[in-house]
Amino acid sequence: LIFMQSRDDWELVARAQAEDMDSFAELVRRYQDPIIHFCRRMVGSTEDAEDLAQATFVRLHRHLKRLQPQAKFSTVLFGIARNLTLNHLRDSKRRGRGKTQSLDAQPGDSQRVEAPQGERPDHKARLSEIEATLEQGIALLSREHREVLVLRELQGLDYDSMALILKCRKGTVKSRLARAREQLRLRLIELGGE
Repeated sequence: LIFMQSRDDWELVARAQAEDMDSFAELVRRYQDPIIHFCRRMVGSTEDAEDLAQATFVRLHRHLKRLQPQAKFSTVLFGIARNLTLNHLRDSKRRGRGKTQSLDAQPGDSQRVEAPQGERPDHKARLSEIEATLEQGIALLSREHREVLVLRELQGLDYDSMALILKCRKGTVKSRLARAREQLRLRLIELGGE
């Protein structure tokens, strides 16, 4: 996982605070895809997710001098992305747009299930079908359930980091995750999953 690099993330932050823009660029390279993936899962639009990821890194850069290594760097960064995403969802709802969907978005755009080399075409087709159903199921979850599921299952964050990002207790994270998994299971059944 990308978070295994967190030991030297704060070293990169310290260098970026000392005006080393190559270090800041390295942080962006490390976390750009996971942040876009998280945002896309939350807003349903690749275009909006890319804009939100860019805004996340702009905000990170703007507040770079104030950052302190009191938590994992990934926790801080996903916290920024979450706040921006929640603002976007709230503002979209106010404008009457609700959940946005890019015209170029395809189910599973950001993270495809890869079939092993030499896999039969029918197996590849089945994996694509499963992936599309899973994407639909996740999209049907409430915002709270979707974000906890994406942070844990797709981004691999631990409960302590999730509690910091979501600004709630660890027990709340665990119970929300259990409810999210159950809701996803029910949605997948409704969508004809096995």
